[in-house]
Amino acid sequence: MSHPDTAMPENGRERSKGIARIVSASLIGTTIEWYDFFLYGSAAALVFNKIFFPKADPLTGTLIAFLTYAIGFAARPLGGVVFGHFGDRVGRKKLLVVSLVMMGGATFAMGLLPTYATLGVGAPLLLTALRLVQGFALGGEWGGAVLIVSEHGGDRKRGFWASWPQSGAPGGNLLATGVLALLASVQSDETFRAWGWRVPFLLSGVLVVIGLWIRVSVSESPLFLEAKKQQRAHERVPVVDVFRTGWRQVLVAIGARFGENISYYILTSFLLVYVTQHLKLPKSTALDAVLIGSAVHFLVIPGWGALSDRVGRRPVMLLGAGGMALWTLVFFTLLDTRSFATITLAVTVGLVLHGAMYGPQAAYVSELFDTRVRYSGASMGSQLSSILAGALAPIIAVELLKEYDSSVPIAIYMGLAAVVTALTVAVARETRGRDLARAEADGPSPTTVTARAT
Repeated sequence: MSHPDTAMPENGRERSKGIARIVSASLIGTTIEWYDFFLYGSAAALVFNKIFFPKADPLTGTLIAFLTYAIGFAARPLGGVVFGHFGDRVGRKKLLVVSLVMMGGATFAMGLLPTYATLGVGAPLLLTALRLVQGFALGGEWGGAVLIVSEHGGDRKRGFWASWPQSGAPGGNLLATGVLALLASVQSDETFRAWGWRVPFLLSGVLVVIGLWIRVSVSESPLFLEAKKQQRAHERVPVVDVFRTGWRQVLVAIGARFGENISYYILTSFLLVYVTQHLKLPKSTALDAVLIGSAVHFLVIPGWGALSDRVGRRPVMLLGAGGMALWTLVFFTLLDTRSFATITLAVTVGLVLHGAMYGPQAAYVSELFDTRVRYSGASMGSQLSSILAGALAPIIAVELLKEYDSSVPIAIYMGLAAVVTALTVAVARETRGRDLARAEADGPSPTTVTARAT
C-alpha cells in the first residue's frame, strides 16, 4: 500500500500533464485560426488593393480592402452569440471543432478565388462573403479556447495557463507574416501578385487537418459537465441572461479589450501600410519587423499571465495600458527613421506592452462570468469590443493618414484608446483567485478572499 505522501505528487503530475495537453490543443487550434484571420489583414495591406480593388489609387484601394477586412469583425459578435449559446448548452469542445473547420474552409477557398481581372465585381463580393464566414468562426473561437483551459486549470495558476491560448494570436500572426515574408524574399512583386499570394491561403487546408487531429483529442470542460447536470429546462437562453444580469461585466470586458485591440492592429496590420506606402520602404522591411516582434510577443504573453497570478490581473493590465499610452508618443517617430533596426524596436516594445494587457485577459474575462453563461458572456464582451476597436483601427488610421499626411493624429488615437482601457481596469474589481465552480451569487470563495488580501 502506497503512502499518501507519495501518492499526492503523482496526482499533481497527472493533473499537470492533463492541463498541458488541454493547453497545447487550445494553443495549436487558436494559432491556426488566427493565422487564417491575420493572413487576410496582411494580404489586404499588401496585395488585395491591387488584385481585387484595382480601380482606386493605392491608399484608397487599401482603405477599401480594409473595409472588407472590417466586415469580418462585424460578423464576430454574431458568431459569439451563436457559439456562446451552444457552447453553454452542448459544450466547449464541439463548438471549437466547428469553428476550426469553418475558418479553415473559408481561408482555403480564398486561395482559389478568381481576381477582379477575371470575374470583375463578383471577385470582391466572393472575398467579402468568405471574410464574413471567417469572422463568424473567430467570434466563437476565442471564448471557447480560453474557457476550456480556464475551466480545466486550478485557481492559483489560471492566469499562466489561460494566457497560452492568447499566444495563439501572435503565433498565428508570426506564421502568416513568416509565410508572406518568405514569399516576398523569393518572388518578384509581379509573381507574388500573379499567384504567390494564394500559397499561404491554400496552406490553411493542411493546418486545419493538423488542428482537428489535435483538438478532437481533448476532454470536455469538467465545470461545464457539472453545470449541465444542474441545468434546468426552463432556464433562459444564456445570452439573454448575460444581458439581464451580467451587462456590467460585458462593459468591463469591452473596455479592457478596447486599447489592446486598437494598439494591436495598428502595430501589425496598419504598420504594413505605413511602412510600404507612406515611408516607401520594401514590404520585406515591414514584414520582417512584425515577424521579429511577433516572436517576442509570443514568448512574453505567458510571462505576463504568470505575473498576474502573483500580483493580480489589474496591476499587469494597467502596466500594459499605461505603458502603451506613453509608447505612442515615440512609436511613429521611431518608424520615421526608416531604419530597420529602429522600426523593429518600435514594433517589439509595443507588442511587449500589448502582451501585458493581453496575457492576463483570458483569465480576467473568464473570471467575470458564471459557468452557465461564461461562453456567451466572454464571447460577447470580447467580440463587441472587436467591432468598436479592432475592426475600425486600420480604417481610421488609413483615413487619418490620407487626411493629414501625418502620424500625429494616429498616435493620439492609439494613445487615447490605451487610456480608455487603463481607466476601465482601474475602476473594475480584481478577479484573481476566483473559484470558477462557484456562482457569483454564492459569494467569494476562501481562495478569492486570500488572493485579495495578498
